Amino acid sequence: MEGYKSRWYLFFLAALISGVNLFGNNKSIVAASSFGTHIYRPVLQPTEVLPLIGTYTMKNTEGEVCIKASLGAQYIVIIQKKRWFFNLDPLKVLASGSCHRDLAVLSLTIPNNGASLQFTFKKENNHYYVTRLLASLIPQPVCLGCANKTYSGLVSRSKLFAASYGRSFTCKSANVVLTSSEMSINMVPVHMQAFGVPNGQYGEVEECLADFIKRTVPVIVLAIGVGLLMIAVVTLLLLKEHRMHGYERF
Repeated sequence: MEGYKSRWYLFFLAALISGVNLFGNNKSIVAASSFGTHIYRPVLQPTEVLPLIGTYTMKNTEGEVCIKASLGAQYIVIIQKKRWFFNLDPLKVLASGSCHRDLAVLSLTIPNNGASLQFTFKKENNHYYVTRLLASLIPQPVCLGCANKTYSGLVSRSKLFAASYGRSFTCKSANVVLTSSEMSINMVPVHMQAFGVPNGQYGEVEECLADFIKRTVPVIVLAIGVGLLMIAVVTLLLLKEHRMHGYERF
């Protein structure tokens, strides 16, 4: 009888120990599921730094590249009359969208929808352009006690980054687009093409007006300077020759 009781005692003790271990394991699982979740939120910076350049593509149902865009994107947010900055990290960006005959969409999103940019391209006759730009940013508060806030903006019915069909738009100068009273998007540099990117390669480029001015103004100024110098030299030679003829009369 004593042996029988001992066996029951040992069985009960083993079950109790096993139950404690199981309880401990379940507790660990609950703790991991409760505290292991991390929600990514962009961190605004008080100083401006040039954004990294990312290259993004979108393919149609036939596997052909219909949108290719290389750009650096910087969010500029106004908080209490002060500018704050957030640069889109290409390594965190997920590209998605759709391609149709006359309309194409490219969406750039980071985890947890912390920031997003959506470009809507439209083809019209022999040209294409971005007719709609939608932007959103959900950053961490910039101060203790500050409330969480979502910044969003929309530019529609515009003709941004326009180029001829089969050619690519390029701009090395800053492209600051005001999307709302509190947020702007600075895209620099920009190189994009839509509705036909043969073999996924950019076509001949069409540069933006700002780049054209930067490239041509120094040439024009140099040409004007050379022209003025030549006029001055010719004028001096004529004056010198005139004086020499004047001396011969005496």
